[in-house]
Amino acid sequence: MKIGKDVSIGLMVMFDIFFPELIEIENNTVIGYNTTILAHEYLVEEWRTGRVKIGKSVMIGANSTVLAGIEIGDRSFISACSLVNRDVKPGAFVGGVPIKDLKGTE
Repeated sequence: MKIGKDVSIGLMVMFDIFFPELIEIENNTVIGYNTTILAHEYLVEEWRTGRVKIGKSVMIGANSTVLAGIEIGDRSFISACSLVNRDVKPGAFVGGVPIKDLKGTE
């Protein structure tokens, strides 16, 4: 994994154990308690991998899941208990299962 400066990672955060090299976290980001960040996905007849890039000054709330192949833009916020199943634009405020825009900017 590539982890920038001043990154805070909460207790029990689970990073993909098979492909951690596909995960990048930029400076000044906070990842909340019990969050899961995946870089692979098993399907019925196949599996796939995808890079996960988490930008600068991002806040990911506790108990969230980030799926493979996702990019989270700088200064964005993910509310607690969210399923991040698509890219998040810089400065966005999203949450839910699956995520939706909570600020009216996305």
